[in-house]
Amino acid sequence: MLVVDDDTSVRDVVRRYLERAGYEVELAGDGETALQLHERHRPDLVVLDLMLPGVGGLDVCRRLRETSAVPVVLLTALGEESDRVLGLETGADDYVVKPFSPRELVLRVGSILRRAGASPPGAGETVSDGPLRLDLGARRGTLDGAELALTGREFDLLAFLLRNPGRAFSRAELLERVWGWSFGDHSTVTVHMRRLREKIEPDPARPARIATVWGVGYRYDPLEPS
Repeated sequence: MLVVDDDTSVRDVVRRYLERAGYEVELAGDGETALQLHERHRPDLVVLDLMLPGVGGLDVCRRLRETSAVPVVLLTALGEESDRVLGLETGADDYVVKPFSPRELVLRVGSILRRAGASPPGAGETVSDGPLRLDLGARRGTLDGAELALTGREFDLLAFLLRNPGRAFSRAELLERVWGWSFGDHSTVTVHMRRLREKIEPDPARPARIATVWGVGYRYDPLEPS
């Protein structure tokens, strides 16, 4: 696991809590070092501060996404909602707001790693809607035979929608069912839906699969009858 923060005290606290939970941790104090360590060691997860000297956190996340689906948890300052949303749009899987509880961060990390590494219910099963197919065991998605570059959260969200076609879910319900959060920022769901639409819709501005249900949330409408 890679922890990236220019504040040595934050790095040390996060490292201690993660190591107590049984994780092996590497540390980086700037973006360029983080990218080099990721390339060299391919960590299972990156805890990434947004405010970094040199290459900023958003640029690090963007460059990671060019070559890797490694889960990324952002550390953001309280009140920087626009930065949190931009981070999610860039490809982060989750975020924790500073000042944060190290125990909460460890729980978030564990949840993400379990979802990324464990075979979901129905492992080996394939769910599909015409040319859109997800292999739940391999955690691999394809559209018209071409592989989809899905982050872990995007895969979980799309798998959930495909397994529950025609039903409307609120953002709060999706946060609980997909993220495992009983509370949280609903914009997290909004951003992930936007990113999914960009990857699976012929025209993301006029989505045919992921419908917005005004006053409720979202609904997946299959293009082909089951």
